[in-house]
Amino acid sequence: MATLLPFLVIIVAFWFLLIRPQQKKQRQVREMQSTLAAGDEVMLTSGILATVADVTDDHILVTIAEGVTVKVVRAAIGQVLPKAPLETEEPEESVSLEKTADTTDATDVTGAAEAEAQPVTQREENE
Repeated sequence: MATLLPFLVIIVAFWFLLIRPQQKKQRQVREMQSTLAAGDEVMLTSGILATVADVTDDHILVTIAEGVTVKVVRAAIGQVLPKAPLETEEPEESVSLEKTADTTDATDVTGAAEAEAQPVTQREENE
């Protein structure tokens, strides 16, 4: 019995870490595919973005472009995309890149950089 205990622990660990989460994900996908309605924005498993046009028992008609409707099986629906919120806010004003009076003088910055680059002996001579 003691020799079977490690094997049982491994089997239980696989169940909780691998099998159970996969079953949960499959259940969520099935629920999502069963609740599809016309007008939903979806992404097919191939990566094509489409809008659901009509739903039947086995197949779904999706519109991928204006005037282009494709009939796919339910399993081809990878995910339902969230509806985009309507933008009621006005866009932010652009920031102007005008010079202001409180900018640092360029000669001060370059002079400081030159002083840092000089060896210590030359700094002492200049001071």
